[in-house]
Amino acid sequence: MKKIPTEIQENLQFLCVEIDAQLATLASYYKTPSASLARKIRDRAGYAYNLKTRIHTATVNRIAAGVEQDTDKFSLRCIEFIATDLERIAEICRHCITQSEQIDDADALMAKSFIAIVKKVRQASKLILPAVVERKSTIALDIEQINQGLRSAHQRLMKRYISALKKQTHTKQLTLAMFVAYEMKQFDEALLRISETIISANLGQPINFERYFSFQSLIGGVEKDNSDITITPIAETRSGTAISGLSNGSDDTGFMAVYKDGQKQKLKEEKQGLNSWDSIYPGLAPKILSYEKRGESAALLIEHLPGYTLEKVIVNESEKLQKQALKALKKTLISLWTETLNKKISSALFMQQLENRLAEVYKIHPEFDAANSQIGNYSCPSMTSLIKQAHQLEQQYPPPFSVYIHGDFNVDNIIFDPIENRINFIDLHRSRYTDYVQDVTIFMVSNYRLQILDSERRKQIMKVAVEMYRLARRFAKKHHDHTFELRLALGLARAFASSTRFILDKALAKRMFYRARYLIELVLTVNPKQIDRFAVPVKEIFVE
Repeated sequence: MKKIPTEIQENLQFLCVEIDAQLATLASYYKTPSASLARKIRDRAGYAYNLKTRIHTATVNRIAAGVEQDTDKFSLRCIEFIATDLERIAEICRHCITQSEQIDDADALMAKSFIAIVKKVRQASKLILPAVVERKSTIALDIEQINQGLRSAHQRLMKRYISALKKQTHTKQLTLAMFVAYEMKQFDEALLRISETIISANLGQPINFERYFSFQSLIGGVEKDNSDITITPIAETRSGTAISGLSNGSDDTGFMAVYKDGQKQKLKEEKQGLNSWDSIYPGLAPKILSYEKRGESAALLIEHLPGYTLEKVIVNESEKLQKQALKALKKTLISLWTETLNKKISSALFMQQLENRLAEVYKIHPEFDAANSQIGNYSCPSMTSLIKQAHQLEQQYPPPFSVYIHGDFNVDNIIFDPIENRINFIDLHRSRYTDYVQDVTIFMVSNYRLQILDSERRKQIMKVAVEMYRLARRFAKKHHDHTFELRLALGLARAFASSTRFILDKALAKRMFYRARYLIELVLTVNPKQIDRFAVPVKEIFVE
């Protein structure tokens, strides 16, 4: 949004002026306390509230009327948040007055410290309007710098109160004064939110200072002139990692890099995964451009890969492009599995994985949590009971070898570049050497769970899943993997059942969960002497 709408800007300006006036009155009260000054602040409660409401109404109307870009909508929402926190400052002024009026001893109040704090709040609040209007993150940083002084002043004041309390004189008055100091601390919280909101509006996505400084360090290490870099939100993972595309304002060729920020542990795992792929199978994963950590947060800048996610190809593109993408994927997987094949045995432990996720499934779908039951002579064990039985069986039949797998091989984590006819992998924090059947089954079920209603398109999607099965079966036969089908059944059961925790469509979730149950029951009926003859009814499973 190049310019704030006039109505919103004018009301924001009036609100900033009103807040400054109330802060000035509060400072005057601490210089010379009087009932008239206290009443003046209370009487103006409606002014700040009405101005905030006008801003909220104007932004909602503007969004409802339609804005050109999502970033414009986000910028308008940010102005709403700023207005809310400005009105919060007015509320804090009233709370300070209410608490201060109960104190009779001026010396206990230590009013000079309060005057100094209010002065800093006024200094910071005067920067809010120019920071918003001029869209300058540097001014938001100036607000935060003043805010740091506020925090230090509050800490010094609290130390003085605690020291005075130890003398055990005027304890009631000092205790009441500490309540006022607590209210003063809320100024810091409001100003912090405002300054972070201004920066978030400029970047186009929510961000705090910890992540912002990591972002600046990353960009500074890649681009000498980062003044014209724009950031566009792409997605956010379930764990809270924000994913954005970075582009240069003078370049129309799309994103130059992908920026991720979130929990340090998650991004550390992804960084390790990317480095491992680069050493084990170069060219399949994106390159790391930069990595920064700060506190419990971290940021990762990685190469932007051209092309489409396989999900987009399957759902939206032509059958010809689908076949091209699937052919490239199959070729890549055979090459990857062959080159990384390792005789070291590493079981995926599908039933253990499912058992660990079952509680989350039941939170979303409590109707699946059925106990053991009996219908006439027919015994119907619970899902938990079936999983425990299957886990014991699974331990007896580990894979004969391991390969390096993706670990979260969903169709949205595979990129296909039709120009180069190339496959790439993304989101690689779960990569490791283990059973290739894990990637196969996750891929197959990620196709099934695509919520496509068109019957012909859905049939085509089911064919993609079956094609992956056939590829893996040929690989298993070539490498004498005689328990492939058994592990495939358990892997599919794990993927079907655990995926229902992300599915709110009750009908789809039910079909997936009962497929999982059927597959486990099927495995438990297998004669141990005929394990190598067991086959999963894939065509029947992947049909609607």
